[in-house]
Amino acid sequence: MARLSWTSGPPRSSFSRRRHTVRRLRDQGLYGPRLRDVLPALAGAVVVVCAVAAGLAVGYRAGGPLVPVVGLSVPALVVAVEMRRRRPGARRRHGRYTADELRELDVQGLALAVARMLRRDGWRVRLLPAPDRPRLYARDAAGRQLDVAFRPVAEPLPDEALPDPRTRRHTDGPRLQLVVHRGAFRDRDIRWAQRQGDTRLLDGPALERWAAGASLNDLFDPGLWD
Repeated sequence: MARLSWTSGPPRSSFSRRRHTVRRLRDQGLYGPRLRDVLPALAGAVVVVCAVAAGLAVGYRAGGPLVPVVGLSVPALVVAVEMRRRRPGARRRHGRYTADELRELDVQGLALAVARMLRRDGWRVRLLPAPDRPRLYARDAAGRQLDVAFRPVAEPLPDEALPDPRTRRHTDGPRLQLVVHRGAFRDRDIRWAQRQGDTRLLDGPALERWAAGASLNDLFDPGLWD
């Protein structure tokens, strides 16, 4: 026959053990929220549902069955369009990329991504394909022009400092060269761009902000054309 220890407490009931377990899990952040934590949101959802039902009933009495049908169809259509817009493929076609997606692109894919971002900002873009160094030529409604180059460093080869010959017919309007790099530019790259006077450098962090939805002009301080 087992003996009770003088140091042992009274045996816990199952309810007490469960309460102790719940308290410990809550302290560790592993247990769900209490009822009082979700009650405001639950009450708000009930109020919204009741208000929508009341509105549909009033609309049915005032305008017949067409009103509730339209009232339910419009939000459903909005939700469907928003879900479609947020799909990765549709999002990228509209010029929005995540940082991980940018890192996975090769140079041709990066050129396509930048072309989409420029179109998102209102530019008309031409892709000037090349086997190893694609370029972009962009022009906006105000006549401003951009030559976009992609490379790991900004120091150009002798034939890269000039606009692409395929775009020479567009000679009117201000023109800049934009060098896009997913990493960080070195001091010599910055000095080279300053010597050029008409060259701007877009590094990895700025490219990620642009891909997330920022405007190209907002990435530069002062602005790109200031």
